[in-house]
Amino acid sequence: MYCAGIDGGSRFIKVVLLDSDSLKSVGQGCVDQGIDHDARATQLFEKVLRDSGVRRQEVKRIVATGYTRNGIRVADTTITEITCHACGVHQRLPEALTVVEIGGQDSKLLWLKPDGGVRDFAMNDRCAAGTGRFLEVVASRLETGLAGLGELACLSRKPAAISSMCVVFAETEIIGLLSSGLPREDIIAGVQAAIAARIVALAGRKIVPPVVFTGGVALVSGMAGALSTALGCPVTVAPEPQMTGALGAAILAARPI
Repeated sequence: MYCAGIDGGSRFIKVVLLDSDSLKSVGQGCVDQGIDHDARATQLFEKVLRDSGVRRQEVKRIVATGYTRNGIRVADTTITEITCHACGVHQRLPEALTVVEIGGQDSKLLWLKPDGGVRDFAMNDRCAAGTGRFLEVVASRLETGLAGLGELACLSRKPAAISSMCVVFAETEIIGLLSSGLPREDIIAGVQAAIAARIVALAGRKIVPPVVFTGGVALVSGMAGALSTALGCPVTVAPEPQMTGALGAAILAARPI
């Protein structure tokens, strides 16, 4: 038998299919979020089943998590992304005690117990600052893709000081910096440092290492380094960080009800 996790994120939908007994991955997929997130999630789930050669009746339980979890009707139940990310990280990196998760529309800090349970958490879901959306705006304004942001940031010799953490005002500030002749790489490095500083402020207390970075923004090169500098300790990027929430949901789906 099999179990599945569906992470309905604000920007992408992710599906992970596991063997219920071994918890080994059987298949997974990721697509852009759309207007009809329920249909998108169902289509992706069915595609993962087809690609994996698994029949729908062989999937004993489906757990949905993420931003749009309550609208995913194919799921049997929902579990918060906080719990799912903690579970997914613990499965891959059981030594982790702090998790930084930055997605498309929010950012979170999770403090874990040694067994992977959530001891405490802090969350920013009121402002796009410090999220993937902020980086998308920057990438568009600087005429580079998200992958290009990291490549350029690595070339920076003197990161710019970004004082505005509101996306709207920061975009205006970036236009001004470009007009003054500041290199794109210094602006990008400054933005990454500003996002990392936002995470430090969100923590509001001592970070407990080991620290693991997850979520879609963890795929942007340079962000882990910016976080490590801001937090004052090494930061490890989780394996396949964009899939961590769906993985955790699938693991929880395998557990007895």
